[in-house]
Amino acid sequence: MPTQTITASRSLPRFEDAEPLGPQDAEFARDIKAVLEKHGNLDRFGLVLLHDHFSIGSDEVAVETNDPQARTLHVTVEKKGETQHAHPSQWRFVADSEETPTAQSDSTPYEALMLCLTLACERR
Repeated sequence: MPTQTITASRSLPRFEDAEPLGPQDAEFARDIKAVLEKHGNLDRFGLVLLHDHFSIGSDEVAVETNDPQARTLHVTVEKKGETQHAHPSQWRFVADSEETPTAQSDSTPYEALMLCLTLACERR
């Protein structure tokens, strides 16, 4: 998994300052929905409010874990090189000048923000 694509190149607004999706975004949301439907991804991707709760270093990554029995989600910060068996689960688009080379292509128009890893209790 290319964890090197996870960067802290641009700062995100604090949660309290991030403007949520609202009625003024209806046309935008319809356009995004149409693109997702066109590519068969309506049940695969959606929208998230990009925001920050704390800073994450360029050598770190946020990792989400879950405990389905307790029905909880947990986010921790780990060193990129020490994260095992995690998969990106949240991305953000980047400007053309910020595109990051990957093994799959010359560049991608997105970067991963969050990795997802299931707690050991679910793997039993």
